[in-house]
Amino acid sequence: MNTVVLVAATFVACAVEMVEALTIVLAVGITRGWHAVRLGIAVALVALAAIVAVLGPTLTLLPLDTLRLVIGFLLLAFGLQWLRKAILRAAGAIPMHDEEQIFREEMAEASSQGVARDAFDWYAFTLSFKGVFLEGLEVAFIVIAFGDTHHNLALGTIAAGAALVTVVIVGVVVHGPLSRVPENTLKFAVGLMLVAYGTFWGGESVGVEWPGSDLAILGLIGFYALTAACLVAVRRRRATSLAGT
Repeated sequence: MNTVVLVAATFVACAVEMVEALTIVLAVGITRGWHAVRLGIAVALVALAAIVAVLGPTLTLLPLDTLRLVIGFLLLAFGLQWLRKAILRAAGAIPMHDEEQIFREEMAEASSQGVARDAFDWYAFTLSFKGVFLEGLEVAFIVIAFGDTHHNLALGTIAAGAALVTVVIVGVVVHGPLSRVPENTLKFAVGLMLVAYGTFWGGESVGVEWPGSDLAILGLIGFYALTAACLVAVRRRRATSLAGT
C-alpha cells in the first residue's frame, strides 16, 4: 500500500506541474515556432535528470533516521505549500488557477517579443526551459524522496516519466491548455499525501512508533483532510461575515 500510494502521488504531482509547464510551452511554440522551444524542453529535462541522478545516490549515504528526517522535511515543505494554496482557492480567498487565461497571457507576451530573421530565438528557448525546469524541480525532489526511502529510484522516475508522457500526449491531441483538469482538487489530494508522509517519516526519524505501522498514514491523511476542510469552512465564513458588514 505504501508504495502504491507514493507512486500515485508522484504521478499526480508530476502531471499537475507538467500541465502548467505545457501551457507555457504551447503558448510559446504556437506563437514563435518550435525549434528553440524543443531545444529548451530537452535541456530542461536533461538538467532535471542530472539533479535526480546526482542527489538520489548522495542522500542514500545518510544514516536511515537522518534520511527520513530530511525527506520528511522536504515532503512537508512541498505538501504544505500545495495544501495552503489549495485551501485558499477552495475558500475563495485567491482565484482558481486558470490555465486558459495564463495561455492567452503567455501568447500575448510571446507575440510582443521580436526576433531577428534567421537568428536563434533565445526568448522562446529561455521561456520553455524555465517553464519545464522550474515546474519539474519540485517533482524531481519528490522523486528523489520516494526513491531514496524505498531504495527504488527507478520506480519513482518511471511514475514521473509516465505522467510526463501522458500530459504531453493529451496536450498534443488537444493542442491547447488543459483547462478542464481539476487542478486544485489534484493539488489538494497530493498536498494531503505529501504532508501525511512527511509527518510519518519525520516522526519515525525521532523514534515515534505509529499505531498500525504504515496504516497510520491513512489516519494522518484523514486528519489533515478534516483539518483542511475546517480551515476552508472557517475562511469562507469569515469572508461571508466581512461581506455582510
